[in-house]
This record gives sequence, structure tokens and C-alpha cells, in this order.
Amino acid sequence: MGGYKGVKRSMEIYERAGELIPGNTQLRSRLPAVEGVSPIYAERAKGSRFVDVDGNEYIDWVNAVSAIILGHHDDVVDDAVKEQIDRGSIYTVNSPKEVELAEELIDTIPSAEMVRYTKGGGEACALAARIARGATGKDIILFSGYHGWHDWYQSANYLDFPDLVTGVGPMGVPKALAGTAIPFGEFDLDRLKELLEEHRGEVAAVMLEPVRTYAPPEGYLESVIELAHDNGAVAVFDEVSCGWRIAIGGAQEYLGVTPDMTVVAKCISNGYPMGAVVGKREFMEPATEMFVSSSYWSDNIGLTASITTIRELKRRDSARRFEEIGEGIRAALEGALEDVGVQGEVVGLFNAPTLELDLPDESLRSSVNTLFTQELARRGVHGGVRFMGTLAHTEEDIRETADAAREALEVVRHGLEGGLDEMLMGEASPMAVRRIVR
Repeated sequence: MGGYKGVKRSMEIYERAGELIPGNTQLRSRLPAVEGVSPIYAERAKGSRFVDVDGNEYIDWVNAVSAIILGHHDDVVDDAVKEQIDRGSIYTVNSPKEVELAEELIDTIPSAEMVRYTKGGGEACALAARIARGATGKDIILFSGYHGWHDWYQSANYLDFPDLVTGVGPMGVPKALAGTAIPFGEFDLDRLKELLEEHRGEVAAVMLEPVRTYAPPEGYLESVIELAHDNGAVAVFDEVSCGWRIAIGGAQEYLGVTPDMTVVAKCISNGYPMGAVVGKREFMEPATEMFVSSSYWSDNIGLTASITTIRELKRRDSARRFEEIGEGIRAALEGALEDVGVQGEVVGLFNAPTLELDLPDESLRSSVNTLFTQELARRGVHGGVRFMGTLAHTEEDIRETADAAREALEVVRHGLEGGLDEMLMGEASPMAVRRIVR
């Protein structure tokens, strides 16, 4: 990779965007991690890397917030999409690929017996909430994790809960929705039991991410499902972020726990817009009587990309390969920690190993992580403390990332000894979206 050239052009475009686009970007996770240092706009991407508008090349460990799973601009998926475009991107009537993809999903995801489509993860979570409410005739959703921007979920920001840490207010969300979506903390069965008792007979669903950084404690997910069923509620797994990399059938396949409904999106289609809600027939079939309808939910491009991506994941033995890549980057980062003499560990499952440094003061973590991210960017690695690979990542990518991490950790070590603020070259942007519950 060539030397770092700075991000002058990115910043010029970003400043112009601020005049035209509220919030500068369409996705908060695409705000610059460190203004003036991190890339903001890319001009091309291939495999495990992208090139920004200033000509800098980066090894990408973010991958469109997990949407890219095979690798950027994958030839097999893109060729299938181009072939479909030549036959029509969307039809006046339905495409038989709607049924073909449904059959593929049902064959792949343990909880899937029926399928409805969307174009993104947040939209799919909103649809799952709608279907669960319709199927049960109840209103309240209890949740743990991040589930998008829609009103049903962001209404939780009206509540006075210690777990609310988003820093994103509920502006624009009807106040009348306050109390219809209520959070409980990660792995907090006691709080879930309290909420179910407090709202007995009113809970439509319990929605959670089955895996975030860590695998859940043994028996936790089974207990959540049992509690939901005991209270006449639907158990929903949001696998938008965790699905597919852990196992092709998702975290539920990997952990051997099957919910009533599942939300999938992002890497279902290797970067083309597509999402789905799948579930057991008894919970999905009531959607027949609901008005859930959109022109683009089953366009041929998303259908084609999804069918091809899922089949390629199976053909390329993705589960084994993701474990190799994840454990490879984990070992490389652990080696960098040891070489530099910084105390810390690489935590979490292999789908997204996460660097966690031991710090003298927890209040330093944001600055330390920002400095580490800054120094990775200056060395041609795009990411932060969390590393999410694709099937296109190579041993060379891991080696170069380890070299960059080693040098970045040296800078962090000096910063901890002599002052972090002096070493930061730009301000960190507001974090993309911190989870409503930890």
C-alpha cells in the first residue's frame, strides 16, 4: 500500500454535505471516526480493501457495517446481478425469485417456515414488531440490543431507564408511544422477569440480539424463549449484525437455540439492499391479514443478490473460513499487544474479535480507542477496536493489520504515559449509534 496522503478531498466533500444533507451522512456509522484523519468518501472497493477519494488504500475491517461478507465487488454476485439487470430490475408483476429466495432461507435458517421481505435491517425489525403485535393482539415489545431507527424502537428514549445510553433523543417520535418498547440489559434475566410480571398480558414480543460481542451464558437464550412463551409473547432474534458470519444459519444454528421469528439483513446480499423477517408459520401467517406492502421489497436485484450470496457462502465453506480469519486476527492482535507491552486482550467470538485494553481509568477509553483508530487509518487500516472480516481477507491482510496495530499501540502507550489529547490529530465524531442497552 502507498503512503497515507491525508483526507483533504474527503473533508471538502463532507463540509459541502453538511450544507445539503441533515447530519452529513445517511448512516450515522459513516460519520468520520476521527475528523481530518479517517476516510469519509470512497471511490472504489474490491475484495478486502477500498480506496478513498484522496487515493488512500485501506484494508477494510468494517465492511459496510457488516453488510459485505464475501468481499467488496464480488464477481459471482455482481455478475448475477448484471445478468438480472439485462432482464429487468423490477417487474410489474411478481418474480419467481421471491419463492426461490424464500425456499433458500427456509432451508438455511432453523426458525424459518415463512418469509416476508424488506430492504434493510431497521425496517425488518419494525416489520417483525408489527407482525408480533398482530399475531398476539398485544402492544408492548421488550428488547435488548440495537434494533434500528423506527418509531417503535426509538420511543424507548422517552423512558427514564439507567440503560438508555444512546445520546440520541426521541425527537420526532410520537410521545404516545412511550412505554410500548422497553429495554432490559444484556443477559439480565431478572429484569426481563420483572418487566414481564409488571406488564403481564400486555407483551407482544421479546426481541434481542442473540450475540453481540460475547456468546450468551449457557441457558440464557433458552430461558428468554421460555419466559416469552410463558407470557404469551413471541421470541424474536435480531440477527442483522450477528447472523451469517457465525454460521450460515445464524447464531441460532451455532448455539442450537431456535426462536419464533428472526430478522436478517445486511450480509444476506453482500451489499445490495435486502432484508427479511422469517419465522414459524403460526407467528408469520397472521401477516396475511396485515397491511405490510412495498414496491421495492422484492425487486429482482435484491432477490438475485441474496440467492447468490447465500449459495456462495455455502459453496465457499464460509463457517470454517470465518473462524480461521477471526482467530487469525485475534492471534495477530494478541501478538501486537505482547510485543508493545500494553496490557489488554482480544475478546468476543471469532466473527468480530474486539481489542480491549486494560486502562488505569475507564474515562480514558474513548480517547484511547479514538487514538488507536486514528493511527490505524494513517497506516492504511480502516476500523477501530472491532475487526469483522470477509471471505476476501487474506493472511497478508492480517499480517499488515498486525503491523499497523503494533505501531498504533506504540502511539497509544506513549499517549498513556504523556497525554492522549496532544496525540489526537482530530476530534472524534459523535459515535454512530450506541446501543440503547449495553
